[in-house]
Amino acid sequence: MAAEWTIDDVPDQGGRVAVVTGANSGLGRELSGALAAAGATVVLACRNGDRAAAAADAIRAAHPAADVAIAELDLADLASVAAFAERFAAGHDRLDLLVNNAGLMAVDRGSTADGFELQFGVNHLGHFALTNRLLPLLLATPGSRVATMASFGHRAGRMHFDDLMFARGYRRWPAYFQSKLANLLFTAELQRRLASAGAATIAVAAHPGWSNTELGHEGKGLSNLATRLSSPIAQPAAQGALPMLRAATDPGVRGGDFFGPRFMVAGRRVVRETPSRRARDEAAARRLWTASAELTKTGPELPAAG
Repeated sequence: MAAEWTIDDVPDQGGRVAVVTGANSGLGRELSGALAAAGATVVLACRNGDRAAAAADAIRAAHPAADVAIAELDLADLASVAAFAERFAAGHDRLDLLVNNAGLMAVDRGSTADGFELQFGVNHLGHFALTNRLLPLLLATPGSRVATMASFGHRAGRMHFDDLMFARGYRRWPAYFQSKLANLLFTAELQRRLASAGAATIAVAAHPGWSNTELGHEGKGLSNLATRLSSPIAQPAAQGALPMLRAATDPGVRGGDFFGPRFMVAGRRVVRETPSRRARDEAAARRLWTASAELTKTGPELPAAG
């Protein structure tokens, strides 16, 4: 694998179909633009249709040959997830890349349409359900990948299996860290199940480091204000998108790989990282999978590994 990996190393994506969640701004928009520039057909799966349309127009303006489309997807509503997956499957016979990018960070307490704590519901459960509903297409597409955006903050995360929704006292940062730890536990368990089934599809993950995006701007906490004020000095979103682009497109990537910036939060070199010890806990990953399948009523496609 290349020691120094840049956007110029994204291989030709011609003929490939990608879905990117949260593609209307920040990292998602950068990822979508880079994939489209490399020749992929990219579906911008977003909650806000107007912002998604503006993002698609901007990508086409920068890359006139870009093949991009927008589709409604609200990860905070499992009915919307199911409807999106049904529409996508009806209109496509392949899915080469699913980028589970959308997310919330340190927001005020809220609930999804299905009653889940908002950060856990959007960052993890929505993407868990989306992946499982799109799995038949992914499995039918040679060389497909599920690439999930985690965070360096997963290292502070703990799974509160006795209170996943923080019903006994909501704390915005522990809830966020739990959701990001869940992203990596999900990736690891998905990869184990794919490998056990002999599938060619792989599951990978990445984190962007400290990037100038809108993430964390919502909410009334002092930390939200600090995030808004400090964002302009963070690395550009285009730089933050590189670890995910590598995870999603580098031919040398292996199932279960996790990429991030060399110096944790804003290094320019993209490297393969080792997730935290808690993110490598196989028993916790299996437990999370079982709980997620029960909560979302999805997930029967792949039996447990081993």
